[in-house]
Amino acid sequence: MASDGARKQFWKRSNSKVPGSIQHVYGAQHPPFDPLLHGALLQATPKVPATPVRARRVSTFQEFESNTSDAWDAGEDDDGLLAMAAESLHSEVVMETARRVLHSHSQRQEQLRRQEPPPVPGGDLRLVKSVSESHTSCPTEGAGSTVPLQRSQSLPHAAAAAAPGGASDPGTLSSSALSEREASRLDKFKQLLAGPNTDLEELRKLSWSGIPKPVRPITWKLLSGYLPANVDRRPATLQRKRREYFAFVEHYYGSREEDAHRDTYRQIHIDIPRMNPEALILQPKVTEIFERILFIWAIRHPASGYVQGINDLVTPFFVVFVCEHTEEKDADVADVSRVPADVLRNVEADTYWCMSRLLDGIQDNYTFAQPGIQVKVRMLEELVSRIDEQVHRHLEQHEVRYLQFAFRWMNNLLMRELPLRCTVRLWDTYQSEPEGFSRFHLYVCAAFLVRWRKEILEEGDFQELLLFLQNLPTAHWGDGDVSLLLAEAYRLKFAFADAPNHYKK
Repeated sequence: MASDGARKQFWKRSNSKVPGSIQHVYGAQHPPFDPLLHGALLQATPKVPATPVRARRVSTFQEFESNTSDAWDAGEDDDGLLAMAAESLHSEVVMETARRVLHSHSQRQEQLRRQEPPPVPGGDLRLVKSVSESHTSCPTEGAGSTVPLQRSQSLPHAAAAAAPGGASDPGTLSSSALSEREASRLDKFKQLLAGPNTDLEELRKLSWSGIPKPVRPITWKLLSGYLPANVDRRPATLQRKRREYFAFVEHYYGSREEDAHRDTYRQIHIDIPRMNPEALILQPKVTEIFERILFIWAIRHPASGYVQGINDLVTPFFVVFVCEHTEEKDADVADVSRVPADVLRNVEADTYWCMSRLLDGIQDNYTFAQPGIQVKVRMLEELVSRIDEQVHRHLEQHEVRYLQFAFRWMNNLLMRELPLRCTVRLWDTYQSEPEGFSRFHLYVCAAFLVRWRKEILEEGDFQELLLFLQNLPTAHWGDGDVSLLLAEAYRLKFAFADAPNHYKK
């Protein structure tokens, strides 16, 4: 373990590389998120005895600000498995779902091993030890025997998309079969969206396991509450909301150089070039759009104003909506200059309103002192201490505080930890899950941390542990990795949703 003197020198070097830190705009403080008062609790969840946790040193927000750098560190899954996660399921169904996911990917790994693929850096993907292990076995498909659910299951680092549950060997699926399956899934969305009134509950269930690109823009607008379910009302709604947004721009944007708003605009102007993907953000038109969106939102929400982290939340909405009008379907290389000006204006307004809907549910993350984030980080610490005591004690032993790495996970919704393509896939589920961005995100972060348990336990130094947690090797992640993460997060949510005392000591 590093000495106190060495640790101070480490932080000094770390903070000297990146100018600036999170600056807060004073305003009204919203009450923090209370897990005991939000969401419907499942009644059939087994109770789990509390794991004793030794007393920890208090880590304040001021301490975090003084020693943490906020630098930017530059599919399909099975409908039958993950779509079930959108419903309230009893423990046997959840256990069977988890077992099938593990079994399918284990088969896939064996198939790849027989083909002798090149080694993949980054280690195995290990799922979290779930409280559901109290069920020592679960029935196999179509058989009377039982197979224990293991504590962890080795999987390829860049896992392929989960194969259909009924496939005997997922590795034998041809590209044409996958294409047919994708086309079939797209048809389900189109049929659901084509009706005079879209059934939003069915749309959420279908979207939980991922949304096909062609229908993602309209689906996101519906799931965020921006568009009404009634098809006939949508054109008038779009016209009215777009006109309203640009009325805000005309009224407020000219005040950005006034004394009252100059600091806010300057911070936005500084932060945008530091965002990813660079190929998109550095296009002048995109920079102007993001500046307008963020400035208007800050002016209209004085309780929080603009805080670093909000800027990241614009990107997924913008790239999903703009890629509908570009030849390139990859947001990293989309050329916005080819998009007609009137279309780009519509994309800007739609992005503003959808981002506003998201922030309405997590605004306490960005009010003075960011109480929502501090509460969620404490909840994450307690949750991890219950699901993987060994990882929790290892971090505690080496004096790594959760606030030092998980603050950014909450502030940016993991956008700085995952590639943009993975964030978009993650948000498919967040928007279909009740309180996805505020409540379900906690379980995703817990699954995400314990996903790296092998690497964490191998590190025996404070500096190396923190450097690893702030620079996780996810650059090659794809839809399969995100699907596994979400499946495990749902299993954790199911196990702990009816055990609120896991947030307490």
